[in-house]
This record gives sequence, C-alpha cells and structure tokens, in this order.
Amino acid sequence: MSDKTSSADRIREKKKLFLAREQKIIDAALELFLKESIDRVTVSKIAAVAGIGKGTVYKHFLTKNEILARIMLDYERNITKSLAAGIIKAGKGDPGAAAKGYFEARLARPELDRLVQQLEGRLADAADIAEQIDELHRTRRSNEESLSELMTGLIGEGVLEDVPPHFHYLACWALAQGAVELCFNQSWNYRTDTKELMEFITNIGVSMGNRGQYHSTSSKPPAGKNASKNKSKK
Repeated sequence: MSDKTSSADRIREKKKLFLAREQKIIDAALELFLKESIDRVTVSKIAAVAGIGKGTVYKHFLTKNEILARIMLDYERNITKSLAAGIIKAGKGDPGAAAKGYFEARLARPELDRLVQQLEGRLADAADIAEQIDELHRTRRSNEESLSELMTGLIGEGVLEDVPPHFHYLACWALAQGAVELCFNQSWNYRTDTKELMEFITNIGVSMGNRGQYHSTSSKPPAGKNASKNKSKK
C-alpha cells in the first residue's frame, strides 16, 4: 500500500512540475510578445527567458503557434470565469455584475487584450491549431448563450431596455473594444490616468442599456418579432 501511495505521489509531483514549467513558458512568451512584434519572438528567445532549453519547450508545445493559441485560450477562459461569476451575482440581485466582470476582465490589461486580438487575426486559418481555434469559438458561443439568457431575463424584469438581447452584450463588446483602442491611439495615449479612465468606462458599461435610457419608461418598445407586429398595426 505504501509503495502504491508513494508511486502515486511521485506521479502527482511530476505532473505538478510539468504544469509549472509549462506555465513558466507561457509567462516568458507573453512577456516577450508584449514587448516585441510577434514575428521577432522565436522559440529560442522564449526558452532563454524561461530559463530552460529549447528542446524542453517542444516537450510542451510542438510549434510556436501552439504557444500563441494557449495565450489566447487562457485569456478567453479568464473572461469566461469573470462572466460566469457575474452571471451568478446577477441571479442574486446584482443585474450589472456580468457586464462589470466582462469589462474588468478586458480592461485590466488593455495591452494583453490588444495582443490577443492580433493573435486571433493571425491564427484564424492556422492548420496546426485548428482544434484550439474551435475551442475558442465554442467557448464564445457558450458565453453568448449564457448572456442571451441573462439579458432576456433582465429585459423581462424591466431592468434593461426591451431590445433584442444581443444588442446589450454587443454594445458592451463595442465599448470595451473602443476602450482598448483608445489606450493605443497616438492622439490620446499620452495620458497617465489610464487605469482611472478604464474604471470610468467600466462604470458606464455596467449601467449602459438600463431601461429608460433608450425608450420612454412609460411605453414598452417593440423588439424582435413584436417590432414587425407593431409596424403592421400602424
């Protein structure tokens, strides 16, 4: 029994060390990609910053694209985690929690968000990471389904404007997208209060789309199928 236990412990420890080394590679790669152009960062550079051999990197990732895909997936998983926590809070009476979680996840590090966007455009058709790209899209579709369900409920409760649910979460995406671009716009990126600005934009995003901002609260606006019915009555 003790031999089996010690064997299991060794396997767990080996796996733990393997995962820790893998994360070290990702951290080193991310540090480089945030400083240099994607093409200038090589596996050799990543290995050097991580303090391991180039051959060891290939034990974890077969290609540079796999490292890039992992950075993208890790980022999307973080957004998903924040959204999921926000959706739970929204179900407990905090309707803006999901939006807040989304904005905080994207705007905490605008430079990382921008990098991930660049990677996505670059890797969209990369054959060696097709499986990872599929996972990225599945994750987003799942998030969209969860958000659509949440928005539908909040619209029904009169919290949000009665428009198609996707209007709400796509408006959040557009605001976050603009905020990230703002950080790198040559006309405005000289400012030193970026953190405070991102917090201000987040607060706007949390209340954006609340009932009464778009339509009068005294009348229920047409949405979806109801829109065509109302038009036909006029």
